[in-house]
Amino acid sequence: MKRESTPTMKDVARECGLSLATVSKVINGLPVGKKSRERVEAAIDKLGYQVNTYARALKSSKTYSVALVMPSLKHPFFAYLTDELTKCLMNRGYRAVLMITNYDAEVEQKSFVMVRSNKMDGVIALTYSPDLSVGESIPIVTIDRHLGEDIPCISSDNYRGGELAAQKLIELGCRKLLFMRITSPVQGEPNKRCSGFESVCNTRGIEYETLLFHDNEPNEPIYLFLEDHIRDGAFDFDGVFCNSDLLASRVIRFLSERGVSVPGQVQIIGYDGIIDRFTGKHVCSTIEQPIAQMSETAVNILLDYQGASEGVNICLPVKYIPGGTTKD
Repeated sequence: MKRESTPTMKDVARECGLSLATVSKVINGLPVGKKSRERVEAAIDKLGYQVNTYARALKSSKTYSVALVMPSLKHPFFAYLTDELTKCLMNRGYRAVLMITNYDAEVEQKSFVMVRSNKMDGVIALTYSPDLSVGESIPIVTIDRHLGEDIPCISSDNYRGGELAAQKLIELGCRKLLFMRITSPVQGEPNKRCSGFESVCNTRGIEYETLLFHDNEPNEPIYLFLEDHIRDGAFDFDGVFCNSDLLASRVIRFLSERGVSVPGQVQIIGYDGIIDRFTGKHVCSTIEQPIAQMSETAVNILLDYQGASEGVNICLPVKYIPGGTTKD
């Protein structure tokens, strides 16, 4: 059997008709013109060229690997975010090393120790530990959480999201509102959803109640509250804003099973913008986070990290999406 030779960077340059320097820039994630990049990528695909990441790492003193520290993939938002971050890293020639912490503070801390031990090039983290020690030598970008004044944080505009949800429910005729949130011990941008919601209710003179639950607690307190506020087939609130689509889905299911019509009797808005993989539609009316834009921003800031002395807090715009659980 004849063994075919492995294509080289020179072969790619010859195939696409461009210089070796241009091909090298594309392979190493450096900026080139769009048409040149497309020609190089087409040649790479045609020849089946594979980057020698080991040799590349030795030459550059980089591992071309980035840790993604996530609490879980069971929550749809975390799964969507991880998927987008992985794609963005691959587009820049990096691999993602996924670390799942299951909301455990000790596991989170061990994740950062592993990052240092394996000399990874950085971390993108969504953390749940208020006492996390991250060290000064590792480039870090966080999602939603503030770990320090010198650490960039990327989030959606949570305050505006809370405002949009309250405004839409009031616009659609709701006059007694409920905000439900499963909260974290770490202060972060998602806390602002409640502030935005309450601000609109107070300004408009709308009656409302705020209900907070804690991560990793059983769902029973949520369901007990809902059960206690169903009287003769009617729910005490006509509009509900949940801080995630996952929580909204649970509330919708619980109320519907007890004969409370959604959106007939109760209109419900979630947060995240999760799409059902089977139907291709949003799972509920929602405030949509720009997950792809958040991921691209986080990756670009991390890989272009220059050790700036001040952190960056970037809030990206959100929008309301009707999804069948409101009357619009």
